[in-house]
Amino acid sequence: MNKKRKISVRTMVKAGFLVAISIVMTRFAYIMVPLAGVSALRISFGELPLMLSGMMFGPLVGGLTGLAADIIGFLINPQGPYHPGFTLSSILWGVIPGVIMYSLKGKKGYDKLFSFKNIILSVAVVTVVVSLGLNTYWLSTLFGRGFFILLPTRFLAAIISIPLNAIIINYLLKYLKGFID
Repeated sequence: MNKKRKISVRTMVKAGFLVAISIVMTRFAYIMVPLAGVSALRISFGELPLMLSGMMFGPLVGGLTGLAADIIGFLINPQGPYHPGFTLSSILWGVIPGVIMYSLKGKKGYDKLFSFKNIILSVAVVTVVVSLGLNTYWLSTLFGRGFFILLPTRFLAAIISIPLNAIIINYLLKYLKGFID
């Protein structure tokens, strides 16, 4: 039997709040660090709501949250030319943690599923794939800089952001237990 899972209005509203928080944190609460002569390293916590969305509601809602946050954020406050690669990256910030948590869902109980080990695994994988891989590539093509010129500084930022993001998400998930559908 083909059973289609629908996204509830309640989940859409919660995802909408995460979109709004992501936009504010990405577009208005950030620090730009000059890198190889261009402002290429933005330090913000705008990815946190996208990862939370994927972890809490699954990869589909996580991806839609990332898509909405990038498109609406760009329309509100563009920070350079539009690049579809960054939209893909934004989608993946929600999809990858959602897929990882979905694959670990066989574990019984909220606390075992959202253990610190599982959270840091999700954050590390998505940071390596998206921030170090894709975003570094998009920036190198956009600004005409070498990939490996940009990578060391982005690697240092990732070393700091992975545990910091995992700690923040772990803390938030303890209090968001009742919000997961």
